Amino acid sequence: MSFPEATTTAFLFPGQGSQKVGMGKALAAVYLEARAVFEEGDETLGFAISKLCWEGPETELNDTVNTQPALMVHSVAALRVFQKLNPGFKPAFVAGHSMGELSALVAAEALAYPSALRLVRKRGELMKRAGQQNPGGMAAIMGLDIATLDAACAQASSGDEVVQVANDNCPGQVVISGHKAAVERAIEIAKASGAKRALPLAVSIAAHSPLMASAQEEFFHAVVLAPIKDAKIPLVGNVDAKPITDEVDLGADLQGQLTSRVRWTDSIRAMRQAGVTTFLELGSGNVLSGLLKRIDTEAVGIALGEPEDFEKFS
Repeated sequence: MSFPEATTTAFLFPGQGSQKVGMGKALAAVYLEARAVFEEGDETLGFAISKLCWEGPETELNDTVNTQPALMVHSVAALRVFQKLNPGFKPAFVAGHSMGELSALVAAEALAYPSALRLVRKRGELMKRAGQQNPGGMAAIMGLDIATLDAACAQASSGDEVVQVANDNCPGQVVISGHKAAVERAIEIAKASGAKRALPLAVSIAAHSPLMASAQEEFFHAVVLAPIKDAKIPLVGNVDAKPITDEVDLGADLQGQLTSRVRWTDSIRAMRQAGVTTFLELGSGNVLSGLLKRIDTEAVGIALGEPEDFEKFS
């Protein structure tokens, strides 16, 4: 089996929630290119991120300061293996879910891997600190459209307690985020509005909400200092769900991410409308491939993170 045409293919990169102990271990054992990425990650971060990915413990891997760089290392390892097996292959677009957008920057050749890894580690540190300073909550809502959920969040927000849509993952699966009390109110309103399920998530960080504002200024400066260049492959950004290549626009999308919703459904639809038929998910798990099926049943999603995934196409 061979990979599809580059002109109708996009690369996708997963975000938090896709991590698992053992991630990338088999890939690094089989492919020297993958092992080199993990070794460079250890050297760049100054600790054995490879050991944490491969052996855990799970509690440490799930700490956002570690989760974010771990996901990037595995994604870039999978990317390098793909590039080794398919020299010269240049997809039509790249995109990443939340922190996966930084992995997408590497694929677009807009930011070198070591610089991107340091930036994603900083992002994790700042988000964790913001969560400690302004604890909040998140909840997954099933079976409501965005307009109804936006209205529910507006109704649930009051005074200094706010909640908003954080991740528009796919039709019928949306995550809300904000102050815990506001999230709880929004859950009840969502249920009354016909939500099939409304479940609080086991997190204290209210990602993609105004509670991340305390991290915004420092992350803004970190992005400004990062040596981002114009992308060689258009990157579909989370904030506006539009293709970006200009270095200034790329930086602005990263900066806006922390407090803005992830427009994943719109991002996939934009790439489909531009002619993409196949989406290759590079890194840990197949979460994005699962969401893809719910966004567009005709789109093809292929997860590439383990040696056997690549062997199918050799």
